[in-house]
Amino acid sequence: MSVFMDLNLVYSPDSSRLQNLVETAAHLGYSTVAINYVYEPTAKKKQDIPTPRPIKDLIPELPIVQGRSRPIRVLNRLTVMMSDSSHFRAAAAEYRAFDLLAVQPTTEKLFHAACMICDVDIICISVTEKLPFIFKRAPVNGATERGVVFEVSYAAALRDSTRRRYTIANSTALMESCRGRNVILSSAAETPLELRGPYDITNLGLLFETRKTASGIIYTVQHPEAPPTKTPGDTGDPPAAKRAKPGAVIDS
Repeated sequence: MSVFMDLNLVYSPDSSRLQNLVETAAHLGYSTVAINYVYEPTAKKKQDIPTPRPIKDLIPELPIVQGRSRPIRVLNRLTVMMSDSSHFRAAAAEYRAFDLLAVQPTTEKLFHAACMICDVDIICISVTEKLPFIFKRAPVNGATERGVVFEVSYAAALRDSTRRRYTIANSTALMESCRGRNVILSSAAETPLELRGPYDITNLGLLFETRKTASGIIYTVQHPEAPPTKTPGDTGDPPAAKRAKPGAVIDS
């Protein structure tokens, strides 16, 4: 039996809204979800890494997963927004309080570092703007070999058409580079209405891997050369002047 996960439910201090998110995910058939705490440090103001709240305080009674007889599993996740190399502190003690650690790099240099150096579980791909860099095979393959996965979220595509175009374009570029390996699709949902069922997300993944997408990206396909066109009456035989006459001997 398949096990479905949504590893990106955006944390909210409103416990009732967060509980509705988890209940909706369980009703849709997700066995595991992760509550995502986003940490975005800035140069102007020092910010502390958030501390996850105990799951029992957020959701006193875990809902039962649709079609199963056990409650949903809830994890804690931290996503670090990397606009500078100093924003990710390797082996920071605060990271240990989370089950999953993710980063979202904003430049090509930081993306390369996240793929090759940073000890993380997930590398997030921005879907709200055009990426300022392209995905190169070397760092992508390096992350894949280390067991790191890339994440594409879809909730932004439901909010407006501009973000929908960015989601499709950036996701297609990622799929082309990594050939669909080590990619997960998450919701990044803030409300229950932004959640979609597992099989809807499967179809969305197929859209990202298609050769023609709504963003107008078309792959060139090399067609085999067409056979030479014959003129009327042409049987494919050599010209009459070069045909061997009956009874003639051809020197070897």
